Amino acid sequence: MADIEVPDYEELAEQAKNRFGRRVALVTALYAVLLAITSLGGNNAGKDMMLSQQQASNNWAFYQSKVMREHTYRIEALKTKALLAERGGAMAPEARSQYAELLALAEKESARFALEKKDIEVKAKQLEQTRDVSMRKDPYFDFAEAFLQIAIVLSSIAILSSSFAVFCISAASAVSGTILMVNGYTLLFSLPFLG
Repeated sequence: MADIEVPDYEELAEQAKNRFGRRVALVTALYAVLLAITSLGGNNAGKDMMLSQQQASNNWAFYQSKVMREHTYRIEALKTKALLAERGGAMAPEARSQYAELLALAEKESARFALEKKDIEVKAKQLEQTRDVSMRKDPYFDFAEAFLQIAIVLSSIAILSSSFAVFCISAASAVSGTILMVNGYTLLFSLPFLG
């Protein structure tokens, strides 16, 4: 009769541990990829937020300068109208004509600045909306990064301790981080404590 070799229990246990460790290591690498994608999204949201705020501030400053120039021309038009009303009949025709031209120019410039400031206001408000969207996205990326970092640490502990329970906790943390990361990109839902 042929001898049947029974595998050694310790050897089988060691192979199972190595298989578990390799699989968890591969999953940990996936967590690291997700963390990199999350970090990229968070960095971009932060940059978009700051750049949009800066551009909005610049546009509002430009808007304010247009308002001031519009106001200056409006005052000039009012002063010229008052001057023409008060002294118009006593002025030489050439002087009256020059004041009328000045009045027309001041009214034209005032209207031009009023129109230009409206376009600037629209652009500034669009930039503020972009900033606000980025501000809503940012905390989701922050929490996603934390959950994914925790998942990586826990999966490393699972490899060292060969603990399936720790790996399950790691997976739950990674799933939470992934959901938050996807929401950071899409804003599908809103969590009250994250704004």
